[in-house]
Amino acid sequence: MVQAQRPVDRELEAESLAAVLRSSKTAAPQRGEGYLDGAVVSGFSFTCEQADLSHHLASVGRAVASRPALPVLANVLVEADAETQRVALTAFDLNLCIRSEFEAQVRGSGRTTLPAKLLSDIVSRLPSGPVTLDASSQAKESAPVILMSAAGQYQVRSLSAEEYPTLPEISLPAADADGDFAGEESPTAQALELPIESLLQGIGQTLFAASGDETKQVLTGVHVKLLAGDPPCLEFAATDGHRLAMVQVEAEGIPVASAHGEIGLDFTIPARTLREVERILGTQTAASTVELRFDRSQVQFVLPPRAGKTQCQRRITSRLLEGQYPDYNRLIPRQFERQITLERRPLIESLERVGVLAAQRNDIVKFNLSAATQTLRISTEAPDVGSGEESLPVQMSGPDLELAFNVRYLLDALRVFHTQQVSLELNGATQPAIWKPLGAMRLCYLVMPVQLRAT
Repeated sequence: MVQAQRPVDRELEAESLAAVLRSSKTAAPQRGEGYLDGAVVSGFSFTCEQADLSHHLASVGRAVASRPALPVLANVLVEADAETQRVALTAFDLNLCIRSEFEAQVRGSGRTTLPAKLLSDIVSRLPSGPVTLDASSQAKESAPVILMSAAGQYQVRSLSAEEYPTLPEISLPAADADGDFAGEESPTAQALELPIESLLQGIGQTLFAASGDETKQVLTGVHVKLLAGDPPCLEFAATDGHRLAMVQVEAEGIPVASAHGEIGLDFTIPARTLREVERILGTQTAASTVELRFDRSQVQFVLPPRAGKTQCQRRITSRLLEGQYPDYNRLIPRQFERQITLERRPLIESLERVGVLAAQRNDIVKFNLSAATQTLRISTEAPDVGSGEESLPVQMSGPDLELAFNVRYLLDALRVFHTQQVSLELNGATQPAIWKPLGAMRLCYLVMPVQLRAT
């Protein structure tokens, strides 16, 4: 399938990789024209490892707009600082901003923007070893940036950094010591440190339940709230109107006083932002905490450096979702007529097998709970295809019940539970069902049964 061309003018993305590679046949500049081989160089120029540049380009590239409102938003902002010997790459689609710093041999400070996908495609294919990005000729109108490696050199057209939108930045009331490229000020900003393990747990056990319906914007994210306690807890919640995932995780890095009103942490973060945070932190092995900064309209995750890269820093900044999040605690029943306990792994395996046929009929599976036999019978019927059923032993109190669920909703939750057994609490066939892992984890998953039609 041919992908539609992005609405980018000035030949920004129209220049193909092949065209750029052909430009490598042009003569190389002479010494003193911007390369890092001994002489003091003026202008924007730096050298780094190919692996570092490729890694950071791929990381920030996930915030490049797929259909940019402005041509320059298809570019990555490149900033080099000779004083700190660091390079910063930034991508911003007006909602999500990812900024990544890394160490380099910088000879001349400056900033420009380059086509994000094109640059990433070239750099990722270069051989390992040092690469030089030289923009010392940027004083000239439309002058290309030169990328040089052991394999050859390439010229890439740029757009002025002055055309790039003002980057979102959360400046704390006390001076932000590492705000190298400051943007919008946030006089009401606050900050706290969170254990990475707690943050990943909160994201991983709720994000799957966020809505994909863009008409209900506030439901397309995860609501995060700070609860009082000793230690205080962070509560994560996500719902799409049919199910609700809620988990409370201890946040030992937060002062107890903060949970009593000093830090107003009660907002909804877009799911896309949290997926990026989860992706980056999932590979983190060196650090144990992450800094969270926020104000009334945006949130910023200051991520720890990669192992062995002590001077590097990564930031993910995102606008918060507007609107009042539903009072989800009111949806959870306080008393139940039926209590069921069963093994998690056999339940998952049965649902996966029966779900093969259920996929032919709107993913609906039927539960028949019998107190007399202490069994759960899972079944489905797919007209013109077939039917299937399996039985599992359970520990059950309360009267028999027949009800139905969307099998995908059940599997999504059971796969993020990490205990050997789970509990199911029920009232009626059309009332909320509560699933919980048996153990110390404060995790609750509410799913609405599917109403069975009389046949």
